[in-house]
Amino acid sequence: MSREEAVVLSAEEPGRRPRLQDVAGEAGVSPATVSLVLRGSPGPSSATRDRVLDAAARLGYRPDRAASLLARRRSRLIGVLMDVGSTFHAQLVEDVHDAAEEHGYDLVLSTVTRTRDEGRAVETLLDSRCEALVLLGPDAPAARLSALARQLPVVAVGRPVSADGVDVVRAADDEGVAQAVEHLAGLGHRRITHVDGGRGPIATARRRGYERAMRRHRFGSQVQVVAGDSGEASGARAARTLFAADAPPTAVVAYNDASAVGLLDALLRGGVDVPGEVSVVGYDDSPLSRLAHVDLTTVSQESQQLMRYAVAAVVERLDGGRTERREVVVPPRLVVRGTTGPPPPGAA
Repeated sequence: MSREEAVVLSAEEPGRRPRLQDVAGEAGVSPATVSLVLRGSPGPSSATRDRVLDAAARLGYRPDRAASLLARRRSRLIGVLMDVGSTFHAQLVEDVHDAAEEHGYDLVLSTVTRTRDEGRAVETLLDSRCEALVLLGPDAPAARLSALARQLPVVAVGRPVSADGVDVVRAADDEGVAQAVEHLAGLGHRRITHVDGGRGPIATARRRGYERAMRRHRFGSQVQVVAGDSGEASGARAARTLFAADAPPTAVVAYNDASAVGLLDALLRGGVDVPGEVSVVGYDDSPLSRLAHVDLTTVSQESQQLMRYAVAAVVERLDGGRTERREVVVPPRLVVRGTTGPPPPGAA
C-alpha cells in the first residue's frame, strides 16, 4: 500500500482505528519494520525509527494490546479483585500497581458491587487472560479458592484462610486491635467497646483481638461488642445505641475506618465531644482517616508491605517455579491522631 492509498483509506473510513499496515504505508516501510520499531527491537536505522514514529503519531495509531497479548505465550497480567465501596481497597490497588510495575507486570481490575458478586468478578479476570489473581479480602469458601488455585496462582490478601495452593498475605488483625486497646488503656480508659464488622474471618480476628486484650487488662467485665459491618451506617447505628445507654463507653474501637467515620459523624451531630467525652479508634489507616477534619486514630495494615509481598508471591510462582503454599503475616502499626485522649474525669 502506498502512502497516498493509506491516507485515502483513512479518509474514507474516519471511524476506523488506524492499523499497523496504515503506519507502514504512511512511513513507506514494511509492516514488519513498523512492528520492530514499535517494540523497540534492534534492526531499523535511527532515520527509519523516526519516520515510523512520526507516521504513527500523525495517524493516531495505538497498538492493539489484546492482539499483542494473543500473539504472546504470556500476558504478564495480574488480576485484582476489589470491593468498589472500600476506600482501603482503593489504597491497596494503588500500592499493588506500583509493586507489579517493578516486576514488569500490569493489572486488570474487577470489582465487587451491590449488584456484581465475587464469582462474576473473578470470571472477568479469568476471561482477561490473567496469569495470577490477587484477591482483596475474598469471601469465597476455602474449597472454592483451592479450586481456583488449581487453575492459576492465587493470593488472598487480608483474610486468614487455609486453602490448598492459595498464598496468604495479611496483617495480624488480632494484634492490631490489641494495640488499639493497649493505647486506650494507657490513656486511662476501661469502658472500651468494639463495633463489630460482621461474621467474616477478618471481623472475627479483630473481635477476638479486642476480647483477649480486654481480658489481659482485667477489663473482662467491661467487654461489649456491638453488631456492625464494614460501612459508615453501621458506625452511626452503633453510636445511637451506645450513647442512649445510662453508662456509655468512654472509648470505641471500630471494625474499620468507614465504621469509625460513621460513628464520629453521629457523635458530632449528637453534640458528643471527641475525644473529650469519648475516644474513637478505626482500622486500616485509609485515606479517609488522614483527612484533616477526620484526623482519626487508627491501625495501619502497612498496605505497601502487603502489596509487595502479594506481588512477590505471584512472581515467585510464575517466574521462580515455587509450588509450596506460603503465608506472610505483616505486623500492624497504631497511628495516633486526634480522636483519642484521656477519659473524662471520673468516667474511666
